[in-house]
Amino acid sequence: MKLGWIFLLLLSFPVLEAIGIFWVADEIGGWVLLWLLADVFAGMALIRFARIAWGAQLLFSMQSGASPLTALFASGRIVLAGGLLVFPGFISDALAITLLLIPGTWTARRRDPLRPANEDLPPNASATRTPDASATPAAIIEGEFRREPDDGKR
Repeated sequence: MKLGWIFLLLLSFPVLEAIGIFWVADEIGGWVLLWLLADVFAGMALIRFARIAWGAQLLFSMQSGASPLTALFASGRIVLAGGLLVFPGFISDALAITLLLIPGTWTARRRDPLRPANEDLPPNASATRTPDASATPAAIIEGEFRREPDDGKR
């Protein structure tokens, strides 16, 4: 029985959107067309952004020690919001804006004390730390090297 209500809601959604468009067009006139065109362009831009940025978001979340599922859900939420913006109507626009405003993906990354590249210290804070006597400086690399001629005869 629950499946019937979901099916009825999905079928009535475009009808409700059309009624909303006609009602708003009656109130503000031809500006509705401009609004709907701007929605289409904004939705396409969001989808393109999410398509390009999802790999980088996934990589950065894995490097920072966060769960990669949060990056996938964030990009999926942006794609869904873009699809709702492309779909004409004001109810879908309200749902898309709600999806975009939900917090949860802008949390700080977790600190990993074993990786110095993951420290969240300001650039001059390393000078104020007391050096450990047993730690060797990470900036000095000792060894020998020999420069090979780069004549392409290898």
